[in-house]
Amino acid sequence: MDNSILNNAIETLSEQFRNIHWSYLEVPPGSPREKTQLWPGDEKEDIMICVAHGSETNEMFHRQDFFFFNYAYKGDYGAVSYKYDNQITIHENECYIGQPYAGYAIQNRSPKEIIVGVLIKTDTFFKTFLPVLSSDAALFHFFLEPQTNEYSEEYIHLRFDDDIQVRTLLEMMIIEYANKREDTQAILRPMALTLFMQVARQYKRSIPIPENETLSDKIVRFMGEHTDVVTLKDIAQHFSYHPNYISTLLKRELGKSFSELLLEQRMQRATSLLKGTNLSIEEIAFMLGYSNSSNFYKAFREYYHCSPRDYC
Repeated sequence: MDNSILNNAIETLSEQFRNIHWSYLEVPPGSPREKTQLWPGDEKEDIMICVAHGSETNEMFHRQDFFFFNYAYKGDYGAVSYKYDNQITIHENECYIGQPYAGYAIQNRSPKEIIVGVLIKTDTFFKTFLPVLSSDAALFHFFLEPQTNEYSEEYIHLRFDDDIQVRTLLEMMIIEYANKREDTQAILRPMALTLFMQVARQYKRSIPIPENETLSDKIVRFMGEHTDVVTLKDIAQHFSYHPNYISTLLKRELGKSFSELLLEQRMQRATSLLKGTNLSIEEIAFMLGYSNSSNFYKAFREYYHCSPRDYC
């Protein structure tokens, strides 16, 4: 990559960042700390790329009405979240991912540090990104938590094992956004999706597996990671057992068949999606692995004794 093109793009976005006029909504009205940062980009844009050079001044504690991914591109920076008054250091090649409305502030910044931010509108995230990322149960609930608990105060702090791919993606996004064209947003969407798939991969690696995890626990976890496509045959092949043995094991240790466990996981996700997103019934059915919405309607009604629309 031509360093001069990248450096010019970084300077362009850094200058734009300094000139952003941030708008805030007080939540609740009159509260000095609960200021919510509104979408700072063009309303026609779904994704915004920001580059912030270091500064000696600390950021005001705030919330925001969008998802954000902040990456320590150069140097380290400090951050504070509202939960537990948690103060952490984001080291170079680490990221901080925030949900909508979670409290956050950048602090202890040095003049040499560079932070790259990827901002994504909430509706766009649910429509475009969540369907692909939903196979990871933990990540799925992290992204949906703000929709059922507006001030969930959760965040993700990750260091990437393979930072070259992440840095390359971000550099491509920086150059594209600094040199906008009519199709820039269309170009950014798959790159941002790839970025979050890297996040999902690293997030999965970062979660410790219990030492005393039983085979049935492993099977249920595997099912949760492949809810949309998993079959009993897939599980048998993955764990090198006969399907009949897997079926008997689950029934004996968990009291439920494979089909019952899969249905339970799908229905739990279905209610989260119905309550927490504006996705259509057809989109939710597809995300959960149903071949058509009619099959989803039937399964949902049998499980909850009401239709998906009535449940909402």
